[in-house]
Amino acid sequence: MRRSVTLLPVLAAVLLLPACGSEHGGTRSAGPGAATSPYRTRVDDPGTDGVRITAVTIPPASPSPSPSRDHLVHADSLPADSGVFAEYEVTNDGTEAMTYTVLIDFTTGTGEVMSNKWETVRDVGPGRTVRGTVRMGVLPPGASPVARVKVAEVTKVPADEAPPAAGACPPSGIRVTADRGDAAMGLRVVGLHLENCGTRDYTVDGYPRLELLDESREPIEGVRILRGSGGITTLPEWDERPRPVTLKPGESAVSGLVWRNTTQFGTPVDVPYVRVRAKAGADPVTVTPHLDLGTTGKLGVRPWHREQREQSEQPQQP
Repeated sequence: MRRSVTLLPVLAAVLLLPACGSEHGGTRSAGPGAATSPYRTRVDDPGTDGVRITAVTIPPASPSPSPSRDHLVHADSLPADSGVFAEYEVTNDGTEAMTYTVLIDFTTGTGEVMSNKWETVRDVGPGRTVRGTVRMGVLPPGASPVARVKVAEVTKVPADEAPPAAGACPPSGIRVTADRGDAAMGLRVVGLHLENCGTRDYTVDGYPRLELLDESREPIEGVRILRGSGGITTLPEWDERPRPVTLKPGESAVSGLVWRNTTQFGTPVDVPYVRVRAKAGADPVTVTPHLDLGTTGKLGVRPWHREQREQSEQPQQP
């Protein structure tokens, strides 16, 4: 679900930035002087899935820096920070602690996204409200003005099944995460990453165990989970025979999901959640790769293999 909030008049411009994110697990101050800033605008937003924007602070835009004699605008002539930030709150109306991942968009009046930010809010207990802020960063010369802020996307998983925070190691000693994936010509690929952050060797052999879940985190029927590329595309390394992989502390393995979002006859299938077990009997971790399977009804899975250094640089989900 997506809901936008119009801010009038237009007060500032924002930087076109790649998505990045932050996370926290408790009440967080909006920043020094936020409540008394003359540029703070309260927002009456009913919210999306328990998440709503409550206020936005947008100082007046500074004049764009002028080019120097060499006809260039140097980095030291740009402001360090725009001072633009939004305040939000997350309310858990359920009966179990949840971890929320929220995408917040700052857009122009025509809906063009000037910047978006991922926020992860962990361990929100039943009946609790957690407040936080999201900052926009530096303003570039000539950036387009912002007119709307919206909660673009919300996912939430049981706190005890959420992927661990960066640098945290679960009691199991195993970290399972999903990256942001790659897409080309209708083909979609998402990596699953397994890190041994514990103190003992950990062995996997074969494929991760998967459960496909709908928006209510109930099982989705009618999708074939295929070992290897499954005829979805040609990926010879995905179809190699699985081998045992023993990870020493600090080592990692990688698997992956591949599918096509082709839509022909039938009802398209969307899979917002995937519950992953590294192997039979392992603790479950629920990731949110958003599998838009179209009408193909097929999902390929790569066997676990030792992760190379260059693969570990793929951006992770928050």
